[in-house]
Amino acid sequence: MARFEYLEARTLRQAISLLQRHGDEARIVAGSTDFLVRWRAGVWQPKYVVNIGRIASMGRVSYSRRLGLRLGALVTLGGLETHPQVRRNYPALSAAASSFAGVQVRNLATVGGNICNASPAGDTLPALLAFDAQCKIAGPEGERWAALNEFFTGPGQTVLRPGEILTEVRLPPPLPNSGSLYIKHSPRGAMDIATLGVASVISLEDSGRVCRNVRIGLGAVAPTPIRASAAESILWGREVTPELIRSAAEAARAEAKPINDVRGSAE
Repeated sequence: MARFEYLEARTLRQAISLLQRHGDEARIVAGSTDFLVRWRAGVWQPKYVVNIGRIASMGRVSYSRRLGLRLGALVTLGGLETHPQVRRNYPALSAAASSFAGVQVRNLATVGGNICNASPAGDTLPALLAFDAQCKIAGPEGERWAALNEFFTGPGQTVLRPGEILTEVRLPPPLPNSGSLYIKHSPRGAMDIATLGVASVISLEDSGRVCRNVRIGLGAVAPTPIRASAAESILWGREVTPELIRSAAEAARAEAKPINDVRGSAE
């Protein structure tokens, strides 16, 4: 295992400065659940490791009916799983967090790490996509926002520029008459990476029969997590019936481009 110099940032400005100074030779860590595995395997061999886990402003959760949910990038998956406002208003996200690894890992792994790892099979990512998450990014040139739907550019790749850090994720408030669900398929059912992850968020008209808003997120079926936009279009503005749901499911299947790997076949 290659040796590295450990650095600790206590403020966001300090973290950005350290990334600017060391460039591609530096890697950010917080919970370190991904980093330790890849460092021990020799996949990642940074000369500098910048720990941002002590930046207090990035570890907060807040919710309001007007603004929705704000998640600091350092919020743990365990905190996401058990937070009462997340469980009440964004149940698919809480369920996705609870499906991630084991309790010990969830108490270390962070929302920001799960996003920036950019795994096509990341557990929280289909749910965050389905809740229309927006990402706040800070860097040498200031702050900017990016839709999570545009954040991933390939397996392990994101829109983050040199020196930039994901600091916060925001989810809009749920619409009335809304429901959400996350389903994960994996070989062992627990403590395993998803073979398929699906999250859906749907809002119905007051009649309870017509879909007025729907978003579907898919994981582990393409080079990046994706929105099933064709399936969404089939459901939008129409009365929800078993036949319509089957049509949407077929459309989602057609949008998926899975590969054969050790966790499952593409068929």
